[in-house]
Amino acid sequence: MFSVVIVEDEKPILELMKVIVGRSPHCRIIGAFSNPLEALERLPELRPDIAFLDVEMPKLSGLELARKLNECCEGTRIVFTTAYKEYALEAFRVYAFDYILKPVTPAAIDRITARMLKEKARMESAAAAETVQKISIRCFGSFEVRGPKGELVRWPTRKAEELFAYLLCWPNQHTSKWILADLLWPEMNEERAIHNLHNTVYRLKKLLKEQDIGMDVVKTGDGYLLKTLGIGYDLLEFRQSLPLPSETGQAEAERMEALFSLYRGPLLDHKDYMWKVQLEESCGKLFRTIGCRLAERYLAEGDFNRAEQRLLTGLSHYPLEEEFHLLLLEVYAASGKKERIGRHFSLFENRYRREMGMEVPAEISRKAREYMES
Repeated sequence: MFSVVIVEDEKPILELMKVIVGRSPHCRIIGAFSNPLEALERLPELRPDIAFLDVEMPKLSGLELARKLNECCEGTRIVFTTAYKEYALEAFRVYAFDYILKPVTPAAIDRITARMLKEKARMESAAAAETVQKISIRCFGSFEVRGPKGELVRWPTRKAEELFAYLLCWPNQHTSKWILADLLWPEMNEERAIHNLHNTVYRLKKLLKEQDIGMDVVKTGDGYLLKTLGIGYDLLEFRQSLPLPSETGQAEAERMEALFSLYRGPLLDHKDYMWKVQLEESCGKLFRTIGCRLAERYLAEGDFNRAEQRLLTGLSHYPLEEEFHLLLLEVYAASGKKERIGRHFSLFENRYRREMGMEVPAEISRKAREYMES
């Protein structure tokens, strides 16, 4: 409901407007004035949502009152009431929301409130979208959840954290309670595990609501489902950014770049969840494949800097990935940077021996020699 102030110097018209505006289910009259100077004194205190102002008034015109109102009540929407259309242009010069030709009718009030309701809905939608954008959920490289104010979410229990992590990996789809109980409490008997699951779901739902995360865990038959409700996060976007078979050229490259940039390290890194292993390997393999395809694309186009950057990014996550090293040596050779070939191979060889306890693969050694000798 909108709070309303009416300023009209002719008392019969003021009384009529009080009746017409008062009948609107969306309006609540908090002030009605026949003296514009008296209205000016009270408006900063009242701060109405809507101010209906008569244009032609003695001592202080509606246009002058509106200018002063704009200074003290920024959120108030000004609606002029006038018998003359020629005032319309002048009305909008003082940032009027609308104007009504006299005599004022219920239909005119309905039109104003309909506009206000639409504006309110847009503002609430924008505010909700802003909140959504501030929520941060990171699954690659670590597991971190931050609320709308940027605060790090503190989990009530480790199992609540693990349950949320699992549901984020398979969002918007049903998971049996028996599967969840077995994954989270494999050492417990069935009855106790299910009891723990119910308690953990309750705690997780409570946390998501208290922290304004914007997601919800709902019961679905004999299991549960995480409703993301429009909240995005890196893993979800990563799986939605997969290149389509029909895409080629620039569209394919842009989608691959989007996917590549989302990956910031192994899935749920530093979390020893056994159930994540297969998905973690799948995401890592896809990242490496995309990295190689991007590097090959830029290498073919002669864009050696971008090819090198993509490969170095890939190696920051997978320092012993052989395909990355082979392509990087090829990039250095194609761009004429022979000094980098020897330096890079030497660093790779030392690290490989140290971490793997063996000599580097023969193909990489052979390629490095060929590039340096050519």
